[in-house]
Amino acid sequence: MTSTDSPFSVVHDPVADAADLKTVRDFIRYGVSRFNRADLTYGHGTTNAFDEAVFMVLETLKLPIDQLDPYLEARLTRSERQAVASIIDARVTTRKPAPYLTNSAYIQGVPFYVDERVIVPRSYIGELLFSEMFGGEDFTLVEDPTDVTRVLDLCTGSGCLAILASQIFPDATVDAVDLSRDALDVAHRNVSDHGLEDRITLLHGDLFAPLKGRKYDLIITNPPYVDAEAMAALPPEFRHEPEMALGSGVDGFDIVRRILKTAAKHLTEDGGLICEFGTGREVLEEEFPDVDFLWLETANSFGEVFWLTRDQLADIR
Repeated sequence: MTSTDSPFSVVHDPVADAADLKTVRDFIRYGVSRFNRADLTYGHGTTNAFDEAVFMVLETLKLPIDQLDPYLEARLTRSERQAVASIIDARVTTRKPAPYLTNSAYIQGVPFYVDERVIVPRSYIGELLFSEMFGGEDFTLVEDPTDVTRVLDLCTGSGCLAILASQIFPDATVDAVDLSRDALDVAHRNVSDHGLEDRITLLHGDLFAPLKGRKYDLIITNPPYVDAEAMAALPPEFRHEPEMALGSGVDGFDIVRRILKTAAKHLTEDGGLICEFGTGREVLEEEFPDVDFLWLETANSFGEVFWLTRDQLADIR
């Protein structure tokens, strides 16, 4: 018997529920209860029912998503109550990721527009760009961010990493490539929203194909890397995302292999590649045993993002 089959299950009417709930705290509690009862899957910016409910309530009310305490006891208007109850109900009944329902996602506090034409932004590379790895005082991949004048973002999706890169590398122009024209339409909106049309160029094509021999100081990529077995077992939330933004062949590395074998041709002499590719570190190291991958650590990952220099990539065949 599932949670929805339980004799104690509750049939919800969002309009009626909205009339009974008054404060931000009430709606967060309500959201957590409904999410737990529905046994939702997370992973699109949050990892649990509480954080999901907080995000959805605050974002729907257009309140700062990192400032919960000042608003906990705030009473909502009738229209606000109905809006919040409805979006919580939609999260349960449609199983769509919360960012698709709010049309918003955040990386390092930076907001981006999203819808079902693009994968929900959640790359570890965002955290690394804002870390000591770029312009830090101790060990860094790039000592002086102002030395970076050309950046490439492969498989850009919503354009989020290209936009973040433009913040970290203030003197750089950024090319952002994607095979999906729908994704590029979303990226176009985000680039415009952030006022970066003069620094970010969006290109349609298959990986390096539209670049015509251009070279870059830095290549950033968070390509599709889900293997066939995992694709077949995706929870409902992840099935709302574009399949082409997730799957990459039987073992998940079809696109990563192509990037590794071509990237050197598009890097300057001192350039490098930062790539996120999931949890297949052992497979990658076994396939390229002579490559000394530098594995980068984030708050919630290790061995899912690597760095390679142009010289290292030039040896890959």
